[in-house]
Amino acid sequence: MSAELNPTREKQGPVFGSGLSAGEFAERVRLNQRKLRSDLKLQYDVIVCGSGSSGSVVARRLAENPNVSVLLLEAGGGDDVPSIMDADKWPLNLGSERDWNFQSQPDSRLNGRSIPLNMGKVLGGGSSINLMAWARGHQSDWDFFAKEAADPAWSYASVLQIYRRIEDWHGAPDPKYRGTGGPVFVEPAPTSNPIAPAMLEGARSVGIPTFENQNGRMMEGEGGASIIDVRARAGKRQSVFRSYTFPYMDRPNLTVLTHALVTRLIFEGKRATGVEMFYDGKTHRVGAGLEVVLSLGAIQTPKVLMQSGIGDQDELQRLGIPVVEHLPGVGQNFQDHPGHGCIWEYQEPLPPRNTLPEVTFFWKSFSGRESPDLQTCQGEVPLSSAENAARFGLPVSGWTLFGGVVRPKSRGRIRLTGPHPLDPVQIEANFLSHPDDLKAAIACVELCREIGNSAALRPFARREVMPGNLKGAALERFVRDAAITYWHQTCTAKMGRDAMSVVDGHLNVYGVTNLRVADGSIMPRVTTGNTQAPCVIIGEQAAGIVRTQYRL
Repeated sequence: MSAELNPTREKQGPVFGSGLSAGEFAERVRLNQRKLRSDLKLQYDVIVCGSGSSGSVVARRLAENPNVSVLLLEAGGGDDVPSIMDADKWPLNLGSERDWNFQSQPDSRLNGRSIPLNMGKVLGGGSSINLMAWARGHQSDWDFFAKEAADPAWSYASVLQIYRRIEDWHGAPDPKYRGTGGPVFVEPAPTSNPIAPAMLEGARSVGIPTFENQNGRMMEGEGGASIIDVRARAGKRQSVFRSYTFPYMDRPNLTVLTHALVTRLIFEGKRATGVEMFYDGKTHRVGAGLEVVLSLGAIQTPKVLMQSGIGDQDELQRLGIPVVEHLPGVGQNFQDHPGHGCIWEYQEPLPPRNTLPEVTFFWKSFSGRESPDLQTCQGEVPLSSAENAARFGLPVSGWTLFGGVVRPKSRGRIRLTGPHPLDPVQIEANFLSHPDDLKAAIACVELCREIGNSAALRPFARREVMPGNLKGAALERFVRDAAITYWHQTCTAKMGRDAMSVVDGHLNVYGVTNLRVADGSIMPRVTTGNTQAPCVIIGEQAAGIVRTQYRL
C-alpha cells in the first residue's frame, strides 16, 4: 500500500497534529504498517471488515483508544492514484480494478437490460470513487430509522448533532446546522461553472425554492435547489478513509490490510469469534476478542453473512451451507436510486469544474407529498445509459440533468449462486418494478425537461439531445432504457424489529453475538439523496455503541 498524501497538503505544513509534513507523516505510516503487516497477530480486539464510508469511521474511532487493537480489512488495493486523488477524474475508476464491477440480472422492466452496479473496491470504498457529494438525508428518513429501531438515537434531532460535531464546514456560517473543526471537510462547490447559477434560476422558474446549501433546513421540508456540498478541497478528493483512518495509521494498535478478501465469519456456536480471509495467496483465520464489524456494503455484507450460515435456511440448505441462524431478511430489501439522463448539447462548450456536477435539486413527483421523492444533479458532461446513447447519440460537448427517484418502492434482492467465496452473487435490482416508481421517474424526466428548456438555461443549449418531446409509450420506453444506478445500493441487512430485519437498533445481528453490521445495508429504506454522509453517521453510531458496551 502506498501511503503518500496528495502534494497539495505538503504546502500546509504540519498535518494531523503530528508536527510532521504530509510527506514525512506518510513515510511514518508506510514504515509502521509494513511492520504491523509483517507480524500479524492471531487475534485482535475488533476486526472491521471493509474500509468504506462506515468501516473507516469505526476503525478510527476504536483505534483512538491506544489499548484497543483494531484490524481493518480491505479487499481492494491502495488509494494513492490520480483517478482517486484528483476530484475531477472519478469516472476513470468506474469499471477499473478499483470497482467490484457488479451487474444486475437482465430485467424485462428495463427492456431486458442489465445494469452495471459500481461499488468501490479500494481503501475508502465508495468514498474513493464516488462524486464526493455530501447529502445528509431528509429529516423524515432519520425519524423513520428511529421508529423502525425503537431508538431515539437514530432520530433526526440526534443525528443532526453528530453531523454538526464531525463536520468542518467551509461555507457561509450556519451554526444551527453546520459544524466546524471536525474530520469531515465539506464546502459548496467553489467557483462554479456559469451554468450552475443558471440552473438554480431555472429551478426557481418552475417553483422550486433555492437554499444556501443542500443540507440543514433544506432537508427538513419539501425540498429545494442549491449548489452541491462536496468532499473535495483544492481539486483533491477527501475520502472518508483519508479523513478518518489515515491519520491514525502511524499507531501500533491499528493494522490496515489491503488485498484481504473476507470469505467467512468464524463461529463457536452462535458467537462470532473471528474471520476467514484470503490474503497473500492463502487462507488465514484471525480471531476477534471483542467482536467483528461487517462494513462490506450492501452486496458483500449479505454475501458474507450467507456464506457464513446466516440467512434464509432454505436458501442456505439448498447450497449445502450449514445454518448458524435463520434470518430470512439477509439479502432482501435491496434498494438503489435509479437515475435517468436528460442531455443537452452546449451552445458554446464550457469545461467542467469541480467534481463535474455542481448543482442539485430535491423535489416532489406530485404536489401532495410532504417530502421530496426526486433528486436531480446537473452534470457538466453527457451521462446516459449505453442504450439511449446508441439510440440518440451523444454530443461532443454537452450537459446532463440526471434525475433520480430517491424514495423508491421497488425492492430487489441479493442471492448466492454457490457456497464458495468466489462464486458470484446474483443481484436482482428490480428497478422500476413498482408502478409508482415508473410514474415518479416519468415525472422527474418531465421536470428536468421543463428546467433544462427554461429561459435561464437557453443560452447554454444548442439543442435538446434526449429525450425530446416524447409522450405515452415512447416516454415510458425512454425511461426504462435510461435507468441506471445512482450508486446508492443499500438496505440488504436492514435495521428493525420485524421478521425480515437483520440487525437491531444497536446494529447487532439477530440471533448471534459479537457480530455487528455497520454500513448502508442496515438502512431500513434508502435515504433521500447521496448515501456517503449517512454511511458516515452509521459508522459513528456503531463505534459509539461499541465503545459504550465495552467501556473503551
